[in-house]
Amino acid sequence: MIERCAWAGEDAENVRYHDEEWGRPVTDDNRLFEKLCLEGFQSGLSWLTVLKKRPQFRKQFKNFDIPKVARMTEADIERLLQDPGIIRHRGKIVSTINNANRALELQNEFGSLAAYIWRFEPDEMAAPEKRGGIESETEASRALSKDLRKRGWTFVGPTTVYAFMQAMGLVNDHYSRCFARAECAHERKTLKRPG
Repeated sequence: MIERCAWAGEDAENVRYHDEEWGRPVTDDNRLFEKLCLEGFQSGLSWLTVLKKRPQFRKQFKNFDIPKVARMTEADIERLLQDPGIIRHRGKIVSTINNANRALELQNEFGSLAAYIWRFEPDEMAAPEKRGGIESETEASRALSKDLRKRGWTFVGPTTVYAFMQAMGLVNDHYSRCFARAECAHERKTLKRPG
């Protein structure tokens, strides 16, 4: 029997997300942008709710292509507010468009969003059970959150940012007994860091 982190649960989509995505290092700008935005939408909800709506989010937000999202207008916001296939929260929709414009600024400054994000990768951390469990935020997530907010990003608090860092492989928070911990560790070890 394959051992997984307990949070993977029984839902097939969540299990697939745990097994194939969560904790695996990502350096693609659009995927990083998507995840930061979706973590903002998730605030106050379960991740499974967002995961099930992700295909429609991708459709409505042009696969989170940063320049395309940055060009979205008030008419797009009104249209999105009518779509029950996404989370219809005006502030979070507006935030996504704002953050796309901020992401373009980071790309101009650092060469890529990934090059900026990976600057905040913390030193290797012990497995969660050896730290007393998974934290809701860390020094690294507080630093990244603070810098993003200074640059005009919204819905990027330290808890949201830590969930993003876990998902995008900036940290490996799979438990030791989970089969994915070793796989993610190997992927992180062999990753060519951007920038």
